[in-house]
Amino acid sequence: MLTILLPNYKTPELTKLCLRSLRKYTDCSRIRVIAVDNASGDESLAYLRSLSWIRLLERSEAEIRGMSPPLMHSSALDLALRQVDTPYVISMHTGTIVHHPEWLDYLMKHITRSEKTAGVGSWKLETVPLWKSIGKAVEDGFKTLIGRKHHEFRFLRSHCALYRTDLLRKYTKGFGDGECAGSSIHKHLLNAGYELEFLPVAELSRYMDHLNHATMILNPELAGRRTSGAKSFRKLGSKLDAANYQRILADDTLDS
Repeated sequence: MLTILLPNYKTPELTKLCLRSLRKYTDCSRIRVIAVDNASGDESLAYLRSLSWIRLLERSEAEIRGMSPPLMHSSALDLALRQVDTPYVISMHTGTIVHHPEWLDYLMKHITRSEKTAGVGSWKLETVPLWKSIGKAVEDGFKTLIGRKHHEFRFLRSHCALYRTDLLRKYTKGFGDGECAGSSIHKHLLNAGYELEFLPVAELSRYMDHLNHATMILNPELAGRRTSGAKSFRKLGSKLDAANYQRILADDTLDS
């Protein structure tokens, strides 16, 4: 048994697609879902309220006022984490869409290989074209040559990261520790002598997709330079128009 933590902020279609895909491709006797709404006040909140198979925690405007988007997200994860009583817990984004019935078995197989494995997941869940990989390698090589290359700390990102709950509580301060959600958790668990496994993107992508920056794209007031604009919106829209996604969105039997 494990618990999925799912923050939500004003993404009606994504939220529906995420939860319906979970319902379609998961034995729900194995999971609990705790969704945390960050004062959305829109159709996504109404949708969450309509689902009897999840637990919903609602935050008011006053509770999130002044929070940056990353803090709003990480503090929502911590709010849900305090309610968890299962041995394993998964952080997830509404932009994470599962599409294979063995997705949970795949994650569990990796975390249970060793008692020293505290978490499994990925840094980024996206396939980068070869030309981009080569360009990045050339850029990094040049920066190293001129002494401007900085080490990038990689950690299990919160789009889909599976952890042992007891180790989170014993060795970390949770997701909202002043850094990007999952970063300080990764450091604390490594310092405690545990291992965190980065799953190959090619393998993990067989089981799920992650629509990068989806919440920011759909809420331009939150978005930064990299995620705002018509191009990003069109790219996300084309992904949501995929036939398999549209079939899931059209199947309201998955809500019950």
